[in-house]
Order: sequence, then structure tokens, then C-alpha cells
Amino acid sequence: MANVGFLFASICGWATFIILFISLACPQKIVVFQPSFLISSGPKVSSFLLGKTSGISLHLRTVSVSNSTGSIDPSCVAEATRWTLATEQMGKSALRVHLTLNHSLRLCGDNETDADCCAKPLCVLETLQVSACIGSTPQASLLIQATINARLFPSNAGYENKTVFPNQVYQPLGACPCDLTSGTCDPRCCCDKDCSSEDLKLFESYCLPGPFGGQVSPAPDYQCSMQSAENSPDWFPFLCVTSPAENNPYLGLFYQGDTIAPRPGPSFQMPALSAPVPVSIYVQGSPIITSDNKYFTVPQMVLGRCIKGAPVAFLQNFKLECVTLIHSCPTGPPLKMLEKDLSPDVLNGQGGVVKVNLTDEETPDLSLFLSSGQVDFTSETLVCENVTLALDYKFYWKGNGITSISLTRTVGTVVLNGSLAVTTRYSAVFLNGESAAEPNSGNPGYQVERPLIAGVLDNNTELIQKTLINSWKPAGDGLCSNAIMKPVLFGENSTSGCLLPLRQLNVTQCDLLRETVADLQAALTTATYVARRGNPDITTMTDWLNISFVTLNSSTATGATAGICSDIPSHQHISAWSLTTSLVDGIPQKEIQALEVRYSMSTWALGCEGGDSSLCENPEENQLFPVTSSVTFIDIPFNTGPPKNRFQINFTEYDCNRNDVCWPELAFPFTRYYTGEPYSQALAKGMILVFMFLSAAILGTPWRQIRQAWHNA
Repeated sequence: MANVGFLFASICGWATFIILFISLACPQKIVVFQPSFLISSGPKVSSFLLGKTSGISLHLRTVSVSNSTGSIDPSCVAEATRWTLATEQMGKSALRVHLTLNHSLRLCGDNETDADCCAKPLCVLETLQVSACIGSTPQASLLIQATINARLFPSNAGYENKTVFPNQVYQPLGACPCDLTSGTCDPRCCCDKDCSSEDLKLFESYCLPGPFGGQVSPAPDYQCSMQSAENSPDWFPFLCVTSPAENNPYLGLFYQGDTIAPRPGPSFQMPALSAPVPVSIYVQGSPIITSDNKYFTVPQMVLGRCIKGAPVAFLQNFKLECVTLIHSCPTGPPLKMLEKDLSPDVLNGQGGVVKVNLTDEETPDLSLFLSSGQVDFTSETLVCENVTLALDYKFYWKGNGITSISLTRTVGTVVLNGSLAVTTRYSAVFLNGESAAEPNSGNPGYQVERPLIAGVLDNNTELIQKTLINSWKPAGDGLCSNAIMKPVLFGENSTSGCLLPLRQLNVTQCDLLRETVADLQAALTTATYVARRGNPDITTMTDWLNISFVTLNSSTATGATAGICSDIPSHQHISAWSLTTSLVDGIPQKEIQALEVRYSMSTWALGCEGGDSSLCENPEENQLFPVTSSVTFIDIPFNTGPPKNRFQINFTEYDCNRNDVCWPELAFPFTRYYTGEPYSQALAKGMILVFMFLSAAILGTPWRQIRQAWHNA
């Protein structure tokens, strides 16, 4: 046991001695170059000095391998070189080192003795050393092997910066296909106009061969222009080819006949509006211009965002909402608008101007415009007066001009304590006389994301009064009392809803609760007809379809259980079946074939058991129940094939689409499935073939043998 202890002590002693020796023999480096060795072929070099860079000085010199040691030792003595040393601090422990060559790489001419040029094609061949020192003690070194060739520049560089490109349609590969760099002599490209005679001497025996090097083959002998009267062959000029000089076998080898216009890349900057073009008359979609030649702008929705200054287009109605989070009383647009900003002079499109007539209305109910935000009890309460909550424009038009513009601005007083979300509403409607210009949803068929047109029959005029089918659009706190309705858009499936707060007293009056929810759902669809197409005629009943209303009967008994009500029409589902009937300019035209409104019943119960007991202890406590609506558009597949006959329906083993053996196609050319040529021609040709077959059979050897046997008998 003592020997083991002695051995362990000896090993620990030797290990300590070795570690101490290494630490004394190899002092710790505080900085290092990364990378520490570089090979450069250009006039700029960069590296990084990592570690404790404070107090470090850098020294640059030209070095060579020592004859005695065979290595390059670092030195803290700087020498004059053709390079400039610069540093850039990248952090606390990183320093970027830049080296730049202060010498021209231009190749000297024949009689040129300027020192600032390269006498040989290999212009720079030297080894540089950058030493990092503290005082006179080197800490790290960077070696750079510079091998830089001279650059070939045109003789007239700096005097001509315009490049003329010939028409590539009539050039084989361009005047000089290997001329890839404009204004610079390309090596081995002997047809490059930028190469001087001195440059061509460097590679005149190594020119690029073939058409790419500018060596286009001469015109062939069969060209009429290549033959003369003295040595022309005997077939000249009957078999020679007359072709323009621009036409050659290499035409279009690289050029494909298309040009690509450069397109600007994506930018995150807001695009600037171009200067408006003065208009003489307005047409649908034309931007409305003010008298000072600026766009008449109103906040609008662009790419899902509210844009403050979007131009208003002639005869295009819009209606939108913008939500703005405020922390203090607004002082500028869009929530604080001055009268002079809202009443500009607008060009009427007929050589005159009209002024916007402004009318202010103050709303006492702010529930439709405000939603709860973050309350800050430490800040003082602010009262913001005359906050702009809605701007409703009415443009009255006649022909191609605007007769008058009226604006109704809705303002209100907002009490702010912390942050608050303000919903501002904007709308514009164009009226011809006193009636709104109702846009269609397609012509003739429905277009996707256009409102679904519905109607109600007026018994007095026997005309259809247009209306819309709506779905829920919750706002603010999501309660049904604050929710608004949005129109159903063609081809857009959606699901939305709102929340209905109920107390214990409401759940005990189930009949009243069913009637209340049914009235909420019925307000979404007040129409009884839906338009087949996007441009229906209100006087033609064939353009309209009856809406089918389906109510599911619940099997649950309507007992008087406390806190539970059944048969609540909480969900309304709209199903619309559409069919593509035609194509107009490649755009499918879809028509509504049927529309069904279905109500789903559910059972509502207060969550007392296993839930929140306060709902039953406190009769005034509210519980939220969902009232939902959904829309689904179903495309009816268009069957272009002929209807199946009774044989195909009953005997599926003879169906050619299901079996490998197709008996109905035994006489395929005589059937209407053969579409290679008109049916009448195929039938006539088939009858001719049958006649020829019968003639061959009658006049042939088998028929003569049959007649001979019959005659002998």
C-alpha cells in the first residue's frame, strides 16, 4: 500500500514539472492572425487580428526566406513598400487589417519609361509580412504572397464611354463574340477593338478559334455572289443561291430573338405616386384630379393595408375600415382633419371645378368606433375632441363629368386613458342623379370575390329590389351587439361569428332566447331570391332563383330543465352550387344553380357543474355563447361527354373505360367516337372499303371455285 502511494506521488510530481516546463518554454500568445497566410492575385488583401488588440502596433515589410534558417522571422521594424496598411476595429477583440497596392497595373508601352506602370506582364511578385508587436516584441505575423499580373486597358480609356451594339438579329454572334468586357481588352480575343497592338502581341498566337473568336467562315461557293463569269461552273446561275450577306450558318447561334427589359427589384419603400396626367373627361377607373393637378385622395385598402393617400377612381364605390392605435390625442390626419384639407376644388371633367361640400355630424354612441385597449392607471385622463371617426363621400355624376361632391364627416369626443384602438370608416358612392351606381358582379357570369347578388320581390312594382347576403364580421370585443355584417363574396368560403352574453334569467326563458337568436340569424339573409349571373335584370324573373331555407328539427325534448335551452339556431350555413357555363376571352363564366340556407340547432347550458360556480351563485353574471355563420361554394363538374345509354348503364362489362376489351369499338371508324375526320366522310370511305372487299371476294378465286362447284352439281 505504501508503494502505491509512493508511485502516485511520483507521477503527480513529474506531471507538475512537465506542465511548468511547457508553460515556461512556450509563452502564451495574446493575439493571432486569421488567416495567417494568404496568396493574393489582386491589389487588395484583408485579414483579421483576433485577441487582445489594445496596445498592438502593426509593421509592414517585404521579406524573403533566410539563407541560414530557411524560415521568415517576424520583425517589429517597418520598411517602405508599395502597399498601404490600414486597420478597422470590428469589436473588442477583433481588428480588420487592409492592404492596398499603391501602384498602377497598366502594362508599359514600347517607349514608355514611366515608373508607375508594369514593365513585364507579371507586374508584382513579392512576399509581405505584417507583424503585430507590443513595443519591440512580436506577438503574431501575417505572410502574404502577392502574384499580380498586369491589367490590359484600351489605349483610349477615359475618352470614350459609349458602346454601340449592332443589331444582333443580323449578326452571327455579334461583331466579336469573345469581347465580353466593355472597355477592356479580353485576353486571347484577337477581334476585340479595345486591344492595342502591344496587347495583341501577348497572345497573337493563341487567338480563340472558330466563330466565338470572330473567325466566321467565308461565304460558300453556291452563293451567286461568289461566282464570276470567267470561272463559273456549268450549273451557274441556275443552281446558285442568292442570299444577303447578313445571312450565314451562325446566325442565331446565341441570339434567340428575344429581348428582356430590366425590371426593378422588390423594395420595402412606399412607392411614390407619379404626377397626375390632366384629364379632359372622366371614364370609369380614371383618377379624380384636384384643381392644383394633384390626386384627390381618401384612405383606402391596398394589399391588405390602409393607405392614407390613395387616389379615388371615377365610378368605383368603396367602403372600408381602418384601425389606429392611439396613445395621445391625435393632432394630424387621418384622425384630425382640417376643413381646408377636406374641401378642395376638384376638376369636374368638363372644363370646370366643383367644391366639396362638408357637413359635420357628432355621434353620441362611440361603441362602433372604439375598442378596449391597455389601461394605464398612472397616466392622466385625456379628453380628445372632434376626432374624425368616419368620412362618407357622395359623388354626383352625369355623363363623363362630376356635378357635385358632398362629404359627411362624423366626429366624436374620445376619452383616453392609456392606449385605445380607434376604428375609422371611409366610404365613397357615385350617384347618377339620386340613385347609386350599382356595380355588377360579372358580365355575364359571376367573377370571384365579387358580392353575391340577392333580391326581394316588390309586390307593388313586381320588380326585384337588389340586396346582399351577409355574414358576421365581429368588431371590437366580438359581441353580437357590436358586430357588423359583411357581404358574401362569390367563390370565397368563410366562417365567422359573434358572441352573445347570457345571464341565468335569459336561459330560463328559452322561447324568447330562440326568437332572439333566430332574429339575429335572419338579419343576415333577408332576401328570397338570388341572381343566377353577375348582371341580372330586375325585370326578368328567369335571371333569379328561389333561396331554399332548411331548418333542422331537433329530437331533443324541450323540457323545463333549469339553465338549459335546446333547439337554439346558433349556426347558419349557406351552400351555393355554381356551374361554369361558358368562356369569355378565356375567363370562365359561372352561374348559380342553387342556394340553400340551413340552420343547425344546438343546446345551450350555463356552465355551473364542473365549471365556474359564480354563474349560478350570481344571477347577473354573464356567459358568452357563439352565434356563427358559414358559407361554402360548391363547383358542379361540367360533363362534356355524351349521355350514357341504357346498355352502358346496365352492362358495365362492355364499358371501354373499365375493360381492356372494347366491343363497341370493333367498328371504330364507323362510330361517332372516331374524330379524325368528319363522320360523313368516314362513313363514305368505310362503305367504299366494304364494296371493294366484296368485289374482290366475288371476282376472286374462291368465288370462281364456288361457281364451278355449283355448275358441276
